[in-house]
Amino acid sequence: MIVPVLLFILGLVLLIKGGDWFVDGATGIAERFHVPELLIGATVVSIGTTLPEVMVSANSALSGHGEIAYGNALGSIICNTALIAALTVAVKPGKVDKKTLKVPVAFFFCAMVIYAFGGYVRGSFERPLGVILLILFAVYMFILIKQALNEMKQAKANTDSAATVNLTDNSDDKNAKKEAPLLKEILLLIVGAVFIAEGADLLVDNGTLIAAAMGVPEAVIALTFVALGTSLPELVTAITSLAKGHGALSLGNVCGANLFNLVLVSGLSVTLSPFGLPEGRLLNLFGNPVNASLAVDLPVSALVMVILTIPAIIKGELKRWQGVVLLAMYAGFCVFQFVG
Repeated sequence: MIVPVLLFILGLVLLIKGGDWFVDGATGIAERFHVPELLIGATVVSIGTTLPEVMVSANSALSGHGEIAYGNALGSIICNTALIAALTVAVKPGKVDKKTLKVPVAFFFCAMVIYAFGGYVRGSFERPLGVILLILFAVYMFILIKQALNEMKQAKANTDSAATVNLTDNSDDKNAKKEAPLLKEILLLIVGAVFIAEGADLLVDNGTLIAAAMGVPEAVIALTFVALGTSLPELVTAITSLAKGHGALSLGNVCGANLFNLVLVSGLSVTLSPFGLPEGRLLNLFGNPVNASLAVDLPVSALVMVILTIPAIIKGELKRWQGVVLLAMYAGFCVFQFVG
């Protein structure tokens, strides 16, 4: 048990350092090209921090453990929103860019409807559903990339109109100075993402071994420990972003990562190897036995996003009460999984 513990600690160190570099690279690129941090968070940063979920869920589905892929996706959404985003909001609430937030939120709830159809209507997640989710992912990326290009064009036009043309012998030196930091920002982003992915992998693999040795069921491990482990990149990014004063990057990362958990993580897993609902506990609702996943996991994953995003889109700001409510919900969810 000593080796798993040591590897667990190594994973934590890689996560912390990788998160620091990743945020520096992402915010540097956003500032350089005048792209809103929330948009960068919902695309580049979200893809980087969702890689652990993609790897874990795809491998789980291919190895015949669909309940891990399913539980990891929903558990990560709940963890990202009710723990990570909630901590950020509770510590430092503030204004948000409603226009930029609307796109990932709209796509998330659209994907949630498709996902709920598989769970409640079909009772399983079949390959056509996975393909639809992947198509939704492609459409989302196309729209956001187009939005980012428009933002860059607008920013460039504003800069060009305000700047005075000054061609001097020092122009080459200035360009050289600009190119070097850009290369550094790209390297920070790439190396940071690699450290985050490797660190999360070490944490999940060895943490799962530790949890299994303690007798924790596989489905519970997926919805809590594995979900928390694969959400550590988002947590590290959120804490680092908050400490560096880039709260919008954290919010965009969480919203984008939640969407990717449905359309990319689940979409890829279902396409590779379709699976049914996990066989878990049955809850007695109104005298009828109901799968606990349908009664709790799916509704909670949608509800936490409603609490986080809808008030923000309506009023253009996040309030501390949202963070407090979400943290309480996450605590209750964990208690239910282990005790209920």
